[in-house]
Amino acid sequence: MRAFKLSGNRLIAALRWLGPLSGMSLAGSRGETTTVDHDNRAEYVVLIHGLGRSALSMKRIEWTLEREGYRVINSSYPSTRMSVQAAAAWLGKLLAERTPPRTGKLHFVTHSLGGIVLRQYLLDHHPENLGRVVMLAPPNQGSELADTLIGKTWFKLFTGPAGQELGTGAAGLPTRLGSATFELGVIAGDRSLNPWFSGRIPGPDDGKVSVRSTRLEGMKDFLVVHNTHTWMMWRERTWRETVLFLQSGHFEQQALPGMRLERAAQETNAS
Repeated sequence: MRAFKLSGNRLIAALRWLGPLSGMSLAGSRGETTTVDHDNRAEYVVLIHGLGRSALSMKRIEWTLEREGYRVINSSYPSTRMSVQAAAAWLGKLLAERTPPRTGKLHFVTHSLGGIVLRQYLLDHHPENLGRVVMLAPPNQGSELADTLIGKTWFKLFTGPAGQELGTGAAGLPTRLGSATFELGVIAGDRSLNPWFSGRIPGPDDGKVSVRSTRLEGMKDFLVVHNTHTWMMWRERTWRETVLFLQSGHFEQQALPGMRLERAAQETNAS
């Protein structure tokens, strides 16, 4: 009985750190899409959720992409029990099992840690049919919040090996994964539900990741939305802009300086 109570207390603490209950799965599989449809002509989109979340947290984006005609793969992985490298290996196995050897295009949409997992995977793998990537709130330059928590027992317990790898600077994994060599659009949030966390993050942030940290050299477009880290995936602006980038390679508004001019020139030449 004592062990059960301790486990329950730990679970409650973990849920408070990771976010609201909805969008999470304790079993690691709730809300997971398991249909396999090997269509060599289809465009696939693989969704990769964040730390401590599950496939359910990406459901709203999954439904939207399916309506647009994409084949969507949305699976859970035990993010709090894996290193980033182990999660990248899981991703490789998932792709081998769930996608045809060749498809029209293979796109990715990630949230938070999911973006770092994908970057780790693409460091060693180069799919010929790689399409576009949208990262939602990725700690591409590491997490300033993690800098203040790494080494603390409770943080180790509830975020696992991956949480210890998310620091900023040379010691953190994200800054050692290189620039984007693929078509990447990044969406950052600037609203927070946790003033305690935000007080430890410099500049605008989403309650977990600073806007500044989401940027990555080589990205094609960048967008800031007025949403929080936890609920960004469920907001209309996010999934609308995600679809737009997958289809066109740019967001509707707030392109990076110089990108609007480049885009306008391309459209003029095309006409």
